[in-house]
Amino acid sequence: MPEVIFAGPEGRLEGRYHHSQEDNAPIALILHPHPKQGGTMNNRVVFELYNIFAKRGYSTLRFNFRGVGRSQGKYDEGTGELSDAASALDWLQASNPNAKQCWVGGFSFGAWICMQLLMRRPEIDSFISVGLPANKYDFSFLAPCPSSGLILHGLNDTMVPEESVSTVAKKLSAQKKIEITYNLIKGANHFFHDKTEELNQHVSEYLDKQSKEISKMKAKET
Repeated sequence: MPEVIFAGPEGRLEGRYHHSQEDNAPIALILHPHPKQGGTMNNRVVFELYNIFAKRGYSTLRFNFRGVGRSQGKYDEGTGELSDAASALDWLQASNPNAKQCWVGGFSFGAWICMQLLMRRPEIDSFISVGLPANKYDFSFLAPCPSSGLILHGLNDTMVPEESVSTVAKKLSAQKKIEITYNLIKGANHFFHDKTEELNQHVSEYLDKQSKEISKMKAKET
């Protein structure tokens, strides 16, 4: 996991990057939880997501938002963090100009940023959203949602009521040509303590299935 430093809107951004040895390998960007609540790129859920993609041959990047770790700048209520994520995706794409797929994943606050980035970047093929903070932020911007994806939530999450996430998932699922997989993990709290194995299983199964579907679809287009 080599350390990388790349340019962001407010100075340097610190990340960890796995570069695949495969030709035209797919890419994945992973976004961390709230900077003001201890969120960093070394968060356990973020680390697990990063490893799932890296082990499958994806060129994978996780990084610290502005003001976190060695990343320059200061917290910007989500607006600046979205710009950071866009810069991180720019860097990842520049390092992998022939990537055959583009994925974005995020946990909690990072899931919110992930969904916003999805609306800005049509090249994103699919997403993984974990612990979506649907009770704290307005997700009406996802109209229409441009890509299919996975939403994972813990049934014992006391920070984000399941009903709020279910409402978002149902609205997205009602859109044409979009398939949202909404999975609940029994016994999991917001941080998925002692439930990372179950989380890994859900993400891995979805990633393997969806990646094949994307490849088939792109093959038909060419």
